[in-house]
Amino acid sequence: MHESSPLVFPTDYPIKVVGRRDAALRARIDSIVRRHAPDLDERRIGERESGQGNFVSITYTIVARSREQVVALVTELAAAEGVMMVI
Repeated sequence: MHESSPLVFPTDYPIKVVGRRDAALRARIDSIVRRHAPDLDERRIGERESGQGNFVSITYTIVARSREQVVALVTELAAAEGVMMVI
């Protein structure tokens, strides 16, 4: 049985990535997101450091075109080096 999504596509879809701060993390994550959402608008990316500066959260609001796109993106992000959590 195919699981149906309550979302209607296309839709704005925020994805937050949390990871350990390192010089290459943002470039690595940006590359993955752009591969799955090539029309990502730079103005729809937010970045925030933790209080101690050890961690960073990056929020991307993509225009999701399908459930499969979102699942593929989240799966690849979760497996990326330095990523601790994808919300």
